[in-house]
Amino acid sequence: MDNLAVLSLLALAPILVVGILLAGFRWPAKYAMPLGYVAAVIVALAVWQMDVVGVVAASLEGVITAATLLYIVFGALLLLSTLTVGGAMATIRAGFNNISPDRRVQAVIIGWLFGSFIEGASGFGTPAAVVAPLLLAMGFPAMAAVMVGLIIQSTPVSFGAVGTPIIVGVGDGLGGDPAVAERISVLGVTMPEFVASIGFQVASIHAIVGLLIPLILVCMLTGFFGPERRFRDGLAIWPFALYASVAMTIPSVLVARFLGPEFPSLFGGLFGLVLVMFTSSKGFLMPKKTFDFGPRSTWSPRWMGTMEPAAPVASARRIGIVSAWAPYVLMALLLVSSRVIAPVKEFLNGIAIPFNNILGTDISTAVQPFYSPAFLLILASVFAYALHRMNRQQVWETWKVSGRQLAGTAVALLFAVPLVRVLIQSGPELNASGLSSMPVTLAEGAAAISGSSWPFIAPFIGALGAFVAGSNTVSNLTFAQFQFSTGNAIGVNPEQVVAAQAVGGAGGNPIAIHNIVAAAATVGLLGREGDLLRKTILVTLYYCIAAGSVSFIFIYGLGFNLGTIMLVLLMTTLGRVVRWMLRQKAAVLAPEPTRV
Repeated sequence: MDNLAVLSLLALAPILVVGILLAGFRWPAKYAMPLGYVAAVIVALAVWQMDVVGVVAASLEGVITAATLLYIVFGALLLLSTLTVGGAMATIRAGFNNISPDRRVQAVIIGWLFGSFIEGASGFGTPAAVVAPLLLAMGFPAMAAVMVGLIIQSTPVSFGAVGTPIIVGVGDGLGGDPAVAERISVLGVTMPEFVASIGFQVASIHAIVGLLIPLILVCMLTGFFGPERRFRDGLAIWPFALYASVAMTIPSVLVARFLGPEFPSLFGGLFGLVLVMFTSSKGFLMPKKTFDFGPRSTWSPRWMGTMEPAAPVASARRIGIVSAWAPYVLMALLLVSSRVIAPVKEFLNGIAIPFNNILGTDISTAVQPFYSPAFLLILASVFAYALHRMNRQQVWETWKVSGRQLAGTAVALLFAVPLVRVLIQSGPELNASGLSSMPVTLAEGAAAISGSSWPFIAPFIGALGAFVAGSNTVSNLTFAQFQFSTGNAIGVNPEQVVAAQAVGGAGGNPIAIHNIVAAAATVGLLGREGDLLRKTILVTLYYCIAAGSVSFIFIYGLGFNLGTIMLVLLMTTLGRVVRWMLRQKAAVLAPEPTRV
């Protein structure tokens, strides 16, 4: 079969199955993902003509990757349980309440700023796994906590894990292409300088598009979870939200320009966190009217997880604020050290469990148990055991609670990630049809109908890659070369198209299925993945439309063109939404239906 339109639809089928079941029918991921996996296998065997061994090998690769994700989730759960059982979480909660008891302010400081710092240090879904349980322990509804953790995995993601999506995703994705080498020669730069210049363009687009993310976050928080379901309650703190946004994005752009792609999110998040916490403690831009979620008895059952964090064991000891935060500080220092200090990084990277040529195929992977953020989270937990003088009973309680919470997420992840790997590994190396892999075929189909409008479409392809793979890095590895070639074909600067791809890949992270599943597991919210997807997809749509418009204008300039028209339409739509928010009355509260 060589009909690109039909092939694109068939490649899209497994993704549509998952999306419809999760968002349309609100099925739990543990049921939707197995059916999506079956659909992917059928299309791979029947249309892409992958052999059975190739499908099984790709699936096994997915199972190994899923196990590493479960390892990270367990580490996050263990640290939360440790701080809760030992009493440190009560102190942390009180400390944030002293800065501001307002839930909107707490969501911005913990989610946007602390989450951006964790993203810059670690990446790979760690921020949501850390932020969501922390917010839950502070009294947020479980679904609200996960939503915050997922939404902030957008703007800082392109520079997560010390720049991995740019350095590895874009750099390796473009490596070896003669056209890239020719372009570098024309520009008179080295490959690292070329990649760094793309990183600066990525940071610049993020600074424009990401400006509204904290404001969108608080509006969704109040509109979906407030006692009166009013989005305007979030809009009320727009000065603080915009201030917190630029406190992170402006430093990140400067870092990208002068230091390179390793540190924009890490230093931007750290600078913003310190600055905003200091000014907030002095009352700067703090709201006069405090927002809270209302009595727990009024919460919808769908907001709450199946488990609550463990209650603190009675103790006469009161944990001080420095001691309470010390495990998080240690975790951050360990994350940064393991990614920045070359000898440490090389040592931890060197300890790996390889899985080479699985079932005789070219598929290989490896597990790095000590480089994983999970190991550092566990180390921080062990440190807390000693620092907070926890007894044997308390330590056992933390492991018991964490293990029980982890069990429910295993089924969904053990099908979600193999589904992804079958899609990605369906290329000519493992099929008899000679077709490009399913994600690349989808991108080729989109490029065939877009022509010179491609810079607007490019972020959507990046988001598609992140949705499928759950990783901005993998999305860039998969599509960077394709995006570069498309930019060349339509006669524009190809590196700007690659930058649009990288921004879209970050914007797609809030809807990445295994990110949603993993984050939901940390607060006991399994089975509600569809509800979360319905909310976070709004952020991804905004991000892709805005990034596409800005990228188009960066390439073609302002004028009567697609980018300018779409940007005007987006701003007009947002303006109408703001006017609606300002007129919004308190919603009539009714119980939400309980669905399986």
